[in-house]
Formats: sequence, C-alpha cells, structure tokens
Amino acid sequence: MPRSCMARAPRVGYAATVMTQTLTLRRPDDWHLHLRDGAMMRAVLPETARDFARAIIMPNLVPPVVTSGDAAAYRDRILAALPAGAEFAPLMTLYLTEQTDPADVVQAHADGLIAAVKLYPAGATTNSASGVRDMDKVQPVFDAMAEAGVPLCVHGEVTDPAIDIFDREAVFIDRVLDPIRRRTPGLRVIMEHITTSDACAYVRESDGSLGATITTHHLLINRNHILVGGIKPHFYCLPVAKRETHREALVALATSGFPYVFLGTDSAPHTQANKECACGCAGIFSAPVTMPWLAQVFDEAGALDKLEAFTSLNGPAFYGMSANEGRLTLEKAPPTGGPQQIETPDGPVIVFDPGISLTWRVRGAENGTG
Repeated sequence: MPRSCMARAPRVGYAATVMTQTLTLRRPDDWHLHLRDGAMMRAVLPETARDFARAIIMPNLVPPVVTSGDAAAYRDRILAALPAGAEFAPLMTLYLTEQTDPADVVQAHADGLIAAVKLYPAGATTNSASGVRDMDKVQPVFDAMAEAGVPLCVHGEVTDPAIDIFDREAVFIDRVLDPIRRRTPGLRVIMEHITTSDACAYVRESDGSLGATITTHHLLINRNHILVGGIKPHFYCLPVAKRETHREALVALATSGFPYVFLGTDSAPHTQANKECACGCAGIFSAPVTMPWLAQVFDEAGALDKLEAFTSLNGPAFYGMSANEGRLTLEKAPPTGGPQQIETPDGPVIVFDPGISLTWRVRGAENGTG
C-alpha cells in the first residue's frame, strides 16, 4: 500500500499524561467479537484470549451460525484453537433469519449453549445477506426470546438505499428498534457498536432492558480519519465512523459510568489485501491493542476510575453473569505505537492504529472467568 494511504490519522485532541501509573482491573470481556473461522480464527484468537476472559462471538460466517448445532460445532472449533494454558470462554450467538425456529433458540439458551441472538438487517454489513428483511416474520422469535430472557443483539442500521450512510443508525432507531421494543415488552436488547449522539441519547433512557456496546475505534476516530489526506481503508468499518461531535458523545457516555453501556470491540480481521483493494472490506482489527487504547481514552477524560465498569462489570451485569475473578494490570509507558500487523496463513492483518502516541500497555493478565 502506498505510504500516503498508511499515514497516521489526524489527531483528535488527546494530550499525553506524564505521571507514572498502574491500574489493575477485573479481567475484561469483549461483548462483540469477530473471530472468523479456520486459519484466520486460529491466528487471531490468541490476540483476544491473552487479555479477555470471555467474548460474544459473532455468527456471520459463511455459511452463518443459524442453529444450535451450528453454534455447538463453532464453539468446539474455537476451544480447540485456544493456545495451551489460555483461559477464555466463547459466548456463542445465533444468526437470526426469517426461518429461525423459536424453540431452537429458547432451548439453546436454556442449555447454556448460546448467550444471545444476533439481528442483522439483510445487507447491512459483512456476510449479512442471510439477515432479516421483514421484521414481522421474526416477531414469533422475539416473543419467545422475551418470555425466556434471551438477549437480542442488533446491528442498528437500515439498508434502504435512499438513506444516507451517515444517517442509517438514527433512522434504524426510529423505524425498526423502537417499534420492536414497543411490540415486545420484556425483550432485552443490546444496541451494538453505537456511533451517534442519537444512539447515546436513546440508550440513556434505558429502564434496564436496553444496553449498548461501544467499540475501541469509534472512541478514537471520526470520519475525517477515513477521508482526509487520502482514503484510509484500515479505518473503514460498518457502522462507519461519524462526525467528531458524535465521537465526543460516545466518549462522554463510555466514561460516565452509565451502567447499561459496555465494551464490544467489533474487532474484525480482514487481510491487508482484502482491505486495500477496489472494494475494500469493512472492519477494524483492534483486539491486540484495545485495552491500552481504552486506558488512554479514559485517562484523557479523567475517568480511569470508570474503566473497570465499562470493560469488566457492566456487560456481565446486563447479561446476568458474574464478573471475572481474574485481574488485568495496565501501566503507563513511554509513548509508542502499537503492533503494526499480525501474520496469518491468508496474509497479514493490519492492527488498528489511530495515529496517536500510545502511552499505556498491558503488564499482564491473571486467569479467572466469571
């Protein structure tokens, strides 16, 4: 890739703190993660398992994970690929389709096989062609989930081509999400990877049945990072990063201690070749550097005391799980960049780098899941 396209992104207003500091948290969880499958999964899984105790695993494989049998088989492949000595629990999800069997969903959740069901509007993101086009056709699934206490994770964007890509999240809330919640009292919903002040305002009204995840990268970049000085394909993701005012709203919510918002990295590996091409894939690979970058964001906001809630406490509480017993320690370090890439059998995967000197690092993690 030409160096002009790999240049560091514009700064977004962070200033380094000079005092030496360490911070120990309960071991964090990732409530939105793409591991892919096969050789790619085996290459990227250690990057998550090193720091995180659990992760909600996205089901948008090819073919997708649509039944309890699919979920069990995928979980077994993940566990078989874990590095020796790693203590990591994959929390499986089912991909909602218009043919999903409500009984299969309820039983899979009761058996502890799945933690949630994932709603992709058809065509919204990577491998979402099998997603839902007519919400009325999946209402019986929503009703069964509400009765059984099965959480629904949503990719919150409409796919109407008449709607501008920067407006798709706000329109989704009005047209799709709010009507689903009104029709289905008791349904627990997680708005995943929110990107707008509209979504921040909506989740702040939660009565406890609505939660939201925020990614590492949406706390650090805005749409200028993608477009200023040349197109930066490694900053392209879906939902796409928005204006700086929206990024600021996300930081304010994440660092506020609000109990219904928590970390979901949406770390999504694609090879460098599949990002740097005429039709580059959407996705940012942040798993190796998420915890240092989050410490930096919270440090700059004067909210290091809120980091544990965001990464380690709020998510388990929303999903009805215990917080992890293990610990993870971060420390201030001389400013550096993060790792540039990891190698996979399919080719290198570029690691998220927002173009700011990184002043935190992970000292180490102790095992112990919830």
